[in-house]
Amino acid sequence: MSHCPFCKKKIAMSKAFCSRNCKENYFQLISIQVPKPFLKRIFVFCSHEEREKEIEKFANRHGWRLDLLKNKIDELAIDYGYRKEN
Repeated sequence: MSHCPFCKKKIAMSKAFCSRNCKENYFQLISIQVPKPFLKRIFVFCSHEEREKEIEKFANRHGWRLDLLKNKIDELAIDYGYRKEN
């Protein structure tokens, strides 16, 4: 048995992903690139409400799904030290 790279569900060894949706989400998540200056601006200079608006505008500008972008930003924020891991 192996695991789906996106949702971590157990799948057969012959499959790469458990579903088409997981495959699409996985490759879109990989393609999302968030510049460090953008992260600094939203975490240092913006309030929570402003941060949400900026993230939504950023997602719309690049055509990315908002939930995937927020996940990517959360991961990068922990990596860069803007947010503590829970």
